[in-house]
Amino acid sequence: MSIPNPTSEISNKHKLLGLDHLRAFAITYVVLFHYQKFGHPDWVNKVGEFGWTGVDLFFVLSGYLIAGQLFHHMVKGNGLSIRVFFTKRFFRIIPPYLVVVMLYFAFPPLREREQMASIWRYLTFTLNFGLDIKNIGTFTHAWSLCIEEQFYLILPLFILLLTKLNRGKKAIYVLLGLFLSGFLIRYFNWHYFIEPNLQSEGFRALFYQIIYYPTYNRLDGLLVGVSIAGLYTFYPFIKESINQYSNFLMLTGVIILIGAYFVCTPQQSFSTAIVGYPLIAIGYGFITAAVVCPNNILYSVKSWLTSQMATLSYGIYLIHKMAFHLTQDVLVKAGIDENSNLMLFSCLCSTIALALLLRYTIERPSIKLRNRFLRT
Repeated sequence: MSIPNPTSEISNKHKLLGLDHLRAFAITYVVLFHYQKFGHPDWVNKVGEFGWTGVDLFFVLSGYLIAGQLFHHMVKGNGLSIRVFFTKRFFRIIPPYLVVVMLYFAFPPLREREQMASIWRYLTFTLNFGLDIKNIGTFTHAWSLCIEEQFYLILPLFILLLTKLNRGKKAIYVLLGLFLSGFLIRYFNWHYFIEPNLQSEGFRALFYQIIYYPTYNRLDGLLVGVSIAGLYTFYPFIKESINQYSNFLMLTGVIILIGAYFVCTPQQSFSTAIVGYPLIAIGYGFITAAVVCPNNILYSVKSWLTSQMATLSYGIYLIHKMAFHLTQDVLVKAGIDENSNLMLFSCLCSTIALALLLRYTIERPSIKLRNRFLRT
């Protein structure tokens, strides 16, 4: 009888402990970054300056978790059910998303900025292509949701194709090719679209439109997450080796992110476009790969706060700008300084309250409906 691999027999409960800490950190970092667009205390600029990378951490986590689920079915020999996969993703993601889109379009006073993109851009998850933030300012953070939905659509179909063709071992070359192509595509975009407009007034908006938002420029985090899931699933001895040095690996990831901060400052730069995104993805990837190992210091650390933040992270992401706008609009009229810490605390409380409302009225009923649907 073979001895079970101690790092392969990891319960979902334990795996989620470390990942919940990362989700809580990611959503907090993103929220602080976006809060800079509203009235805010000066310290928020310093703490939240690099908060845009919280989205990259979400990309790494999504790549790891979604690919890990698909790879798990392959290893167990259960086959890959496209119907089940898409059903789970639909009921988890789409209902709360559609509710927020409906609120924005049905009630214009809820909008944090004047203009929105056409509704079909939100419904087809194509907002991140050609998004001009000079003219569109409401619910623009849906760009990252578009990338994730495109990823959810393509990844299982791609895995199924490789399986049918019996080319699963070639997947590593595809991942490497996609990762390297990101450098070339971003260099091309910078050289032909950004560089000629470096001195223009619309340079910042153009950088976001051409470099920051499009899917083909932001695959680094997702690819790193998929790679970790593949290595840990199909080559468990790698995880066993990493487990012994997981704390060192996590520290290395933090150091890489510190280096990435200097590479990516200012954000709208050539260095950010070419090497910044891969560095950020690798840094967060090292941390993610570390926290799911039993020897890591975060592996068994239980925290009610981070668990709740992780659970609410999707709702918070959907609703936070709307909550900031409404809260500041009401409280400023009541005489509270929009740049005060009290205003910040009030905005965070309203965001969590709306996220809870979204979870208990939309998300949880959707999950129950999904489970009934799958049983049939």
